[in-house]
Amino acid sequence: MKHAFLFSLACGLLLSISAPAQKLRKTATGSGLMEKGEKTGVWEYYATTRDGSQVITQKYDHSAGRLVFFRPFDDVLYPVRAASGEWGRERLSHPIFFVGGDAELATYTGRLNYPATAEAKNVQGRVIVTITVDTLGRALSQQVLLGIGAGCDEEALRVARSIPDQWIPARLGSRAVVSKIDVPFTFRLAGR
Repeated sequence: MKHAFLFSLACGLLLSISAPAQKLRKTATGSGLMEKGEKTGVWEYYATTRDGSQVITQKYDHSAGRLVFFRPFDDVLYPVRAASGEWGRERLSHPIFFVGGDAELATYTGRLNYPATAEAKNVQGRVIVTITVDTLGRALSQQVLLGIGAGCDEEALRVARSIPDQWIPARLGSRAVVSKIDVPFTFRLAGR
């Protein structure tokens, strides 16, 4: 009996020493396991609804590099590039997503430096940048779709180009397709 206890204690110690240290991490936008500073396994990502409740918008398996779940989206036609290079509009199985959802994307889109010209002229508003994402989840190009001028368009483009390639490509049926996503950048002067 004493030997069995010592053996199980020794096995437990060995397992705890050899097992990688995984820690559960929860933020306002998501939760999952971290190992050696990297996200691992399936993470759940959240958004806050208008009534203040938190809902799961996405589950992403960081170990396998694949989307496991996404919250239903609007049934609209999305831009898709055909093999010929021509653009058309299609109903997709899912559009382009950013790993972690809109809340995670906002950590990048909020990194704007207010242009001095825009501040001097009291220019505020929203710049929309269209990002083309390939079938591997890489941004191919970024273009201003709707601008407000005074240096804001250029600043939005700068930030859009700095967003890491953590895109989940759009899917048409079971295949990934080249598509576009419109990303808003809001310029708002403090206290105005």
